[in-house]
Order: sequence, then structure tokens, then C-alpha cells
Amino acid sequence: MNQTIQQNVNNWLKGDFDEAVKAEIRRMQANGGDELAEAFYRNLEFGTGGLRGIMGVGTNRINKYTIGMATQGYANYLIQSFPKEQVKVAVAHDCRNNSRFYAETVAHVFAANGIKVFLFEDLRPTPELSFIIRHLGCKGGVVCTASHNPKEYNGYKAYWEDGGQLVPPHDKAVIAEVEKIKDLSDVKWSGGEENIEIVGKEIDDAYLDMLKELSVYPEVIKEQKDLKIVFTSIHGTGITLVPQVLKKFGFENVHIVEEQATPDGNFPTVIYPNPEESEAMSIGLKKAAELDADILLGTDPDADRVGIGVKDNEGNWVLMNGNQTAVLAFNYIIESRKEKGIAQPNDMVIKTIVTTDMIDVIAKANGVKCYNVLTGFKWIAEKIREKEGQENYTIGGEESYGLMIGSQIRDKDAISAVAILCEMAAYEKSKGRSLYQKLLSLYQQYGFYLEDLISITKKGMNGQQEIAAMMEGYRKDPPKMLGGSKVIQLLDYEKQVSTEIATGTTTPIHLPKSNVLQFLLEDGSKISARPSGTEPKIKFYFSVKTTLGDTADFKKAKQILKQKINAIIEEMNLN
Repeated sequence: MNQTIQQNVNNWLKGDFDEAVKAEIRRMQANGGDELAEAFYRNLEFGTGGLRGIMGVGTNRINKYTIGMATQGYANYLIQSFPKEQVKVAVAHDCRNNSRFYAETVAHVFAANGIKVFLFEDLRPTPELSFIIRHLGCKGGVVCTASHNPKEYNGYKAYWEDGGQLVPPHDKAVIAEVEKIKDLSDVKWSGGEENIEIVGKEIDDAYLDMLKELSVYPEVIKEQKDLKIVFTSIHGTGITLVPQVLKKFGFENVHIVEEQATPDGNFPTVIYPNPEESEAMSIGLKKAAELDADILLGTDPDADRVGIGVKDNEGNWVLMNGNQTAVLAFNYIIESRKEKGIAQPNDMVIKTIVTTDMIDVIAKANGVKCYNVLTGFKWIAEKIREKEGQENYTIGGEESYGLMIGSQIRDKDAISAVAILCEMAAYEKSKGRSLYQKLLSLYQQYGFYLEDLISITKKGMNGQQEIAAMMEGYRKDPPKMLGGSKVIQLLDYEKQVSTEIATGTTTPIHLPKSNVLQFLLEDGSKISARPSGTEPKIKFYFSVKTTLGDTADFKKAKQILKQKINAIIEEMNLN
């Protein structure tokens, strides 16, 4: 056992930790070294998005102590940042095991530091946490969630006063304060309970009222109120507000997937509680087919991601990927605002660098500015803040099943997304089209873009080093050809430089540093490599395109593009 592991274990055995914690450490010691090593080989890193990890005993685990120490560091930074004000924060949590306990731990540490805390009475969607921060004038907030990770995980997302997750300079500054907390005695665990105020329905009502204002075509919903909607919350927080927002919008024919309606941190009907996974949506698909529904929607445990299912032209149910959902949503907001006469000359939309470029094409064709930012909704929130008062933000999103509609929320919001996607389905139905048919018509109009994503996990202590070596290899020796097309440009967001391969000419990239590489091909294809900031995995994003002269040729064109992606994956040895 190396020195760091031994030192961390000794500190916990000798420190002021619960006896049950020490008993668990002794059990791990008796069972051999691997479990103990994984739990103690490092301190769980407080990254720019907060904490995320497996729950359990140890310095590399999510538990009362790692959560409490992180909160103390964040509290210290908030107090330093607003020395002459009463600092207020909001705290929320999802359906995961221990989430309520962690949220109460967070609330008590903030309160013990003299900070006013608005703590939700029970589980709530993450986007409502973003809303309450702005609604009540808080300086920050925390939600205890691990988003769509497996049941063993939990986490901690930290927010700033604009309702967005931490961005520079606050992210690094909070990390620095958290790293100063070396011992349990540095944490104020109790006292100041009078600073905690429980909130609930009054915030729900304000949030839902705000979402109702996002509707562009309420008169169409009135005509199509019987649109047959199937919704699954996949055992998560979406069940608290999605049925309410659909009712508020005017939809009267909503069917809940009862097998997945009860919040449950064990996620008993799925392997991964993620609407990106077809397995997680399978029960919903079956119900949608049985009912001959118009649309299926599913949200992840903290209800910030949404997946949708629709019928294809043969009547088979298919799941849209995140890029397709984003294309439909962005186009609807742009088109409907224009058609309704409420579009502004300074309207803008925002997407991430790994999200389909089809959105850029649609925006440009409609005279709408489209900004590209780094992956993560905190960067969309930052761009909104930067352009506030100059440009009018309407919608943002990314390929990982996230949408952010309107500027009152500053994080991805599946509650508003469900409502607007259903409105969009109602609008298309009023025109005699399905969402599937609408998507094909957009491909015909703007070009057929096909995207794919593969994720490679490198577990254990060496995982991060293996991923770092992969990225370094691509930097030093980028591929020359992929899928039969020349690689003409390398974008290195870590070095903030774009390089023309043929000439070696470089130009600066005006975005914050991020460990992302993109290869641009002569035929317009794009491949992106991005290590995860929260898990030991690296993601590869593929985007290829062609023209679609006739929608009847869609499946044939898709097969050709899919073969091209597969060839690129093989050439990059990513099988």
C-alpha cells in the first residue's frame, strides 16, 4: 500500500469520524487492499462542476465528510466575495440514495457559517434550483445529484448568483478554498439552524408560471389539447413537475409510465437512469406503442436531460438522439418566433462545440446569431451574461440531451423542454406532419447531418493517466486521413490554437482553455475528443454530412453516413 493511501487511512482511523465509519475501514482492511486503495488513494477532487463519485467511506468517495468539507470551502469563498451583504443560498437534491441527508448536511454547514439557506422540502428538479437562485436573489446554490450516473453515485453541483454553475474566476477560486479544508475541525457542522428556511410549493408555482410564458403557440395547444403524450421520469424528480407543467400548458391527454413513476435511488427498472439509453426508455416505448401516442418523453434523475421518442414513416417507434432533438427545438423556436412576429433583430441562440453544426446552418439561414461555447451549460450561461442587454437569448443546448429555453434558467432544463417539445409536436400535428417528418424536411432543406458518440471508460487508479496519454498522442501525431478524407485542421482548445495541417498556420481560439481536440476534414466531417471532467472516460464525437434530395432516400443516406463513421472509428482504433 502506497504512502498516500496509508496516510489517508490512518487519518480517518485516528480522526473524529463516526465509529461506524472506522468499522467500515477495518472491514475493508480485512478484505484485502483493492477496495481500500480505491477508497483512499486520493482526495475526491472538487472540480469546476463540483463533486461526483461513488458513495461510501473514504477520501475518494461521496460521504458526509467530503460533502461537508467542500461546503465549508464554498461557504468561505461566498463570505469573502460578499463581505457587506447577507449571503443567501439555495439547496436542493434529487431522488438518489442519501441525497436528502447530503442536502441537509450542506444546509447545516452553510447555516453554521451565518449564511441564509433556502432548503427545498423534498426532492426537486435541478433546473428549479437554478430558478430559485435568481428568483430569491441568492448568491449561490448547491444541488445534491449525480445526474444520470448509476445508482452507486452521488454528487454536488455548485452554482453562482446568476443561476449558472461556477465559471472563471469563481470555479478555481472555490476549488482553492475547498483545498484549504484539511481537517474535520475546519468545518462548522452545526449551529445557526435558524438560518435554514424550508421552501416548496410557492417556488414551484413561481417556476411553473415562468415556464408558461415560454409558450409561443398556446392557441395551437388549445386545438391540440388531446395530443397523446407518454411521459416517464425514470424513477427521478421529473414526476414532481412535468405533469404539472403539461397541465398548465393545456395538454389533457398525458399518460405516465407508472412502473417508473415512483422516485427511487435504486432505479429498479433500468441499468442506467439515462434517457440517452434505449434500455431506460424501453418501457416508455412499449407504452407509447400500445397507446398509439404522438410523442414519448423521458427525463433523467435530476430532470435536466430529456429524451424523446416518435413514430417514423412506417409507424415504428424510434428514439431521437440529442442532436436531432436539439435541431427540432432550435428550429421550432427560431421558426415559430419569426412566424408569430415576435422575433427580434438581435435574437441569438447558443450551442456547444460538439453539438451538430446543422444548428449553425439553420440559424444563419434565418438571420439569427449562433454562438458556439465549450461543453457544459455553465458556458451557455456565461455567454448569456456577456451578451445581456445587447442580444436577446432564446434557446441553448447541447448534444447530451440538454436544452435551456428562455433566460430565466441558467442550466439545462428538462421541465421546460418537455413542455416546448410537446407544443412543437402539437404545432406539427396541426400542420398534418409528425415530428419525424419535420426532421426529414429539415435535412432536405439544410443538409443531412449524422452524429454519433462513443465513450471509452478507463477505470481504476491508472485510468486518468491512460486517457491523458491518448490525448497527448493525438496532439503530437494527429491523423492525416479519416474516412477517406484529408484532415485539414486541428483545433486544440487546451492550447487555444487552431492549426492548418497543410501549412502549419495557426490562429487563436477565443474560448477558455479546455482539454478538447477537434479534427476538421476536407469533406466537412468533424471528430472531437474530450475527456470527461467527472468520470474516468474519454468521449469521441463524430459528425458527417451529405445532401438529401428526396426524403424517401433518408434510410439509404443514413446507412452510407453510418458506414463512414464506422470506418473512422476503426481507423482511430476505437473499437
